Amino acid sequence: MSKQQPADRAGESVRMPGAGNGTNPGADTETSVDDPGSGLPAFGGLAIDFSADRTVGAPTAPAPLPDLKIDFSGGSAVGTLPGGPSFTAAGDGRTDTKLLIVGSGPAGLTAAIYAARANLEPIVLAGSTPGGQLMLTSDVENYPGFPDGIQGPDLMNLFRAQAERFGTQIVDVDIDRVDLSERPFRIWARGVEYRGQALIVATGASAMWLGLESETRLRGRGVSACATCDGFFFRDKEIAVVGGGDTAFEEATYLTRFASKVHMLHRRDSFRASRIMVDRARENPKIEIHTNTAIDEVLGDEKVSGLRLLDTSTGKKRDMAADGVFIAIGHKPNTEAFRDWLEVDAKGYLVVRDETNSRIEGVFIAGDVHDHRYRQAVTAAGDGCMAAIDAERWLESQGITEANTLTAW
Repeated sequence: MSKQQPADRAGESVRMPGAGNGTNPGADTETSVDDPGSGLPAFGGLAIDFSADRTVGAPTAPAPLPDLKIDFSGGSAVGTLPGGPSFTAAGDGRTDTKLLIVGSGPAGLTAAIYAARANLEPIVLAGSTPGGQLMLTSDVENYPGFPDGIQGPDLMNLFRAQAERFGTQIVDVDIDRVDLSERPFRIWARGVEYRGQALIVATGASAMWLGLESETRLRGRGVSACATCDGFFFRDKEIAVVGGGDTAFEEATYLTRFASKVHMLHRRDSFRASRIMVDRARENPKIEIHTNTAIDEVLGDEKVSGLRLLDTSTGKKRDMAADGVFIAIGHKPNTEAFRDWLEVDAKGYLVVRDETNSRIEGVFIAGDVHDHRYRQAVTAAGDGCMAAIDAERWLESQGITEANTLTAW
């Protein structure tokens, strides 16, 4: 990406929901063989094999002396793609780096891609279940570049593979505690201390759930926490929204664009939402509001087929047909380990200053850990891009890294 603009979105243990295997960062290097256009092999058929790059179109004629090779792919430090670090210390267990990144959703891994290409040799503390909320999403159809859509876990696998391709070291551990009192910043994870001259916090936010076994089992199969992400899949379907705040009413109103009927379920007889939001929902012919109503069980085997509802005032149960249910009872930002160091707002989200900066110089913030308005993969990825660029420029200003005369972005 040539322009410096966004690309397009866990003292306690912080967990971040998560993603799969990356690729060998040293696997893509160039292969040279003799020119097949001449009648006789040049240089006696000498072949220099740098481990079979498939990204460069190369002649395919066989070398006359196939057993004679010079192979540079076997060392511990292997060449990486142009724009990345000069070597990849795969599996070396580094604990010191120019840039630490906490979080492995779209924000954290995008930051890692940009940072690795700027030779910052980032270490990502990814969480024991890495990958962000997209790991709980089935079809993703609103992320640019995938006209046929892509599964959420597959998308995060691609993010991770790309970050590792340029030399990012990713460690799948939850963080235990942090110390941001001085540089290098220190973070402990599973008993190991990691140190970074700069830090990007991209721990995200987790949707709050009802805690039902059936809800967990059918998550991504009709159970969702994001109307913007998944509403399209319920065109002309009958669905339900759980919650009583502004978010629940906003989600219900949005979903009327697709669904034939939206049932709002709230366990109390009054709402926390603003009066205007409640009135708007009551006036919408597609929305039916059910007070004193809770979900006892989500029905269905392979996908949601209905809901077993509990009347919280009488204790009676009844079944209601539904093709999907959206849980809109709030999100919890994954900020526990950073609350003693960084500023948080009234909802518990980190506060950013001047795009991605925090109140501590050298600590940057990206993604849903501060964004409780958009909460999209594409916006989180853009945040990660900006945070990495800001971190790289700050490290230059401190004399920790040399200024790039040729941009790596």
